[in-house]
Amino acid sequence: MAGNTSKITKRSLNAYLEELEQKIARLQKNDREPIPLSPEYHEDRSPRSNGQNDAPELSQPSPMDEKDDSHLQQELEDPASSLTNPLSTGPPAFMSAENGRTFYLGTSSNWSFTRRVLSLTHEHIYQESLPTGALAFDGAIYDLGWGGLRTPNRADIPTVPSFDHAMYLINTVKFRCGQLYHLFDETEFMAGLHDFYSRPRSTTPGGLWYIHFLLMLAFGKGFVQHKMQGNKPPGGEFFIRALQLLPDISVLHQEPIESTEILCCIALFLQALDYRSSAHNYIGSAMRMAMAEGMHTQMPIEYLGEHTVQRCRKIWWTVYILDREMTSLMGLPQSISDSHVDALLPDFPGSMQRTAGINMHIKLSRIIAEISGTVYAIDGRLNRNFLLRTKSALASIARLADELHDTFPLHLDRTSSGVSRTAAYLHLLYHQCIVVATRPLLFCFLKIRFESPENCLDALSTSRNVRNLIQMCLESSQQMINILHCLQSEDLLETFLSFDLESIFVSTVALLMAPAIDSRWSYPAWLEKAYTIFEEIIESGNLIAKFRRSELQLLDELLSCFPQESSRCLSAPVSFPNMGNNNNISLQLASSFPPSTSAGNPLAHDMLSDPGLSLDDECGLTMGLTAAQIMAVADSIESIDSEWMSNAMIEHSIW
Repeated sequence: MAGNTSKITKRSLNAYLEELEQKIARLQKNDREPIPLSPEYHEDRSPRSNGQNDAPELSQPSPMDEKDDSHLQQELEDPASSLTNPLSTGPPAFMSAENGRTFYLGTSSNWSFTRRVLSLTHEHIYQESLPTGALAFDGAIYDLGWGGLRTPNRADIPTVPSFDHAMYLINTVKFRCGQLYHLFDETEFMAGLHDFYSRPRSTTPGGLWYIHFLLMLAFGKGFVQHKMQGNKPPGGEFFIRALQLLPDISVLHQEPIESTEILCCIALFLQALDYRSSAHNYIGSAMRMAMAEGMHTQMPIEYLGEHTVQRCRKIWWTVYILDREMTSLMGLPQSISDSHVDALLPDFPGSMQRTAGINMHIKLSRIIAEISGTVYAIDGRLNRNFLLRTKSALASIARLADELHDTFPLHLDRTSSGVSRTAAYLHLLYHQCIVVATRPLLFCFLKIRFESPENCLDALSTSRNVRNLIQMCLESSQQMINILHCLQSEDLLETFLSFDLESIFVSTVALLMAPAIDSRWSYPAWLEKAYTIFEEIIESGNLIAKFRRSELQLLDELLSCFPQESSRCLSAPVSFPNMGNNNNISLQLASSFPPSTSAGNPLAHDMLSDPGLSLDDECGLTMGLTAAQIMAVADSIESIDSEWMSNAMIEHSIW
């Protein structure tokens, strides 16, 4: 342990080591009974009302287990190994909707994170569970008006638009998402379109092409139709008709290439309607169908032909990206390892920028998977490994920073040209990676603030490195708002697909939490910008944005009930294990946390005190942090910070 660790913690460690020695002695006597840890290490570290459970016990060794020695050695070396990330540890977290249906709160999910913060805050303020009647749950916002039956009423079959109208809708789809995702093969699809409109309208349409066509009409309507009819989604009638005609999966496998494209379209449309679980299932089916056809491999052009191979490459990387992003948004484990993927990038003759865009999109998707699998790993350790995993994730992000800025400059000042929609999307995804990787610290310190307001600022101010990580989270949140504000000024906000809404939702949650932890992290001007962006998305007919905004307003109201500058009388006393009657609690807490040890790094100092890094200066946000600056923060995370994190979790009774 570090030399500045408190004596209290050392006494706990000595007791723990003595217990391990007793276990070894008993094992040597062939005592096969499990030996429980002392009550001190079984203690519930967080209020029951917060849904947290006891830290998982260290597994009990058996004399017949060949791994006894290494396991006990691991316990001896890492006495904080029972500490875990509250967002991914122990028994899974669930929340029930008003109708009684229970939903799993995934670990890296933005949706789940907000509900955890809402629950934590509501339980602290009112000492009771959060009512869920006003919250939006999966698939509850839009009404598709379909019970799942394949046979429609004749009156429900939508009228196909004229050829000119259909061309307008399809071209809108190409412009709005064709640069990011491959949804159809233009040569084959347009040939089918001309063939369809050349036939007499009395001809009964059928086949996969027609289903594909209906899905494109649904997307087109979603992009252009802003007038709502109750809670029916725009384009819903075409989407439902496509699902009614969709064959069984065993039939889809007979035409796997177009079927995979269709499954991608269905998944993306459902994601736009907040049917996240269904979208995840459909993209999972697309992933397995693509793999069954070998699309994840280097498909031989000499055997399959140039056109087929290029089409399959476009399909594969669309499936890959959507699968990783949707899985992360669900907070679930990723489905495929990159070690099994060998596909090449598709060629876009005359458009190197499109190839570069897909390449960057893939890299960002891989970082998303890395964050989900490390920072949010099941039973993810919130001890020395947590900050080291955060450091690794930030290093991966930093490696993309300069490439992203050089290849896809944003031009947010708009002096030379307008904002590129593709560049904006990639930068938004990049900053989401930073926020998702660092926001567990926001959650931890919000909980510390609730449980021990008189000591939170003292504890936070003692580790500049950890504070800089939180500051980085907030800076990226403001970067996202800045990018979206520029898109808004050019009428380029995406109001149907979910990626702009996801960005503004993620960033606003972080900026609402921050001042409750430290009043210096208060940015009302940025929150005002965020709500104007919400307003525009809502005015464009997006019902999901309306519910998301109401949840954020609820969080804002709850947090405003908690004093920022002074202590409050808690309903129950805060427990500091082993503190006894020592009156100098703040001093002891401060002595267990490290000072910054990275002199010379650009961000080793307190970011709050540097006017050159003022986050209220919009011009200062044009470029964002460079690769060198991000790496400086990551490199500043050393073992002393890792021990600080372990001690903070113990001393503040996080869980």
